[in-house]
Amino acid sequence: MSCMRFAKDLYDGRIEQICILSDLERMMSEVEELRQLHAASTTESEDTLSAKTKKERFDGQSWDSLKASPFYDVLREHKDVLPDEIPAELPQDKGIQHEIDLVLGTKYCVTRQWPLQRDQVKVIDDFFESRRQAGQVRESKSPHSAPTFCVKKPQGGWRIVHAYNKLNDATIPAQTPIPRKM
Repeated sequence: MSCMRFAKDLYDGRIEQICILSDLERMMSEVEELRQLHAASTTESEDTLSAKTKKERFDGQSWDSLKASPFYDVLREHKDVLPDEIPAELPQDKGIQHEIDLVLGTKYCVTRQWPLQRDQVKVIDDFFESRRQAGQVRESKSPHSAPTFCVKKPQGGWRIVHAYNKLNDATIPAQTPIPRKM
C-alpha cells in the first residue's frame, strides 16, 4: 500500500486501527535520543545556532554531499541556477521573460504602499540601495505592485515582506500545483 493510499484510507475512515510492530530495544533507544535532543534544545539558546551546527548544515548542502543523489547530473547541468556562492551581480539575461497568468478581465494588480514607521522605511531603503549598488537588483518594469513592510525577526533585526494578496487572488492557479506536505 502506498503512503498516499494509506493516508487517504486513514482519513476516510476505512482504516480503524493501526498496529505498529517494532523492536523494543531500538524504540527505547530512539525515545532516549529524542529526550536528549529535546533537553539539549531547551537548555541552549533557541534563537541562535552554534557555529558547528551551521557548518554541518552548510556542508550537508554542498555539491560533494549531492554526489550520491540520482539528480546530481541534472543539478550540475544547471549549476548556474545553483551557484556555490551568491554572485555579486544579476545573472546574464537569457531572453526569457516571466509572465504571470491573470484571471480573464484583469489587466494588472496595483496596491498602494501604506504608511510605514521610519525605522522600517530605513531598513527597506538601505537593503535595496545596497543591492542596487552591488548590481543585484534593477528597477522593475512590471505593471504589478504590492506593499512592502517589515516584521521583527526572533533574533532581532527585520525581515522584509511583500503583501501579494491582491496579485495572488488574480493569478490563475498552476495546472500542476506545487506538492505540499500532508
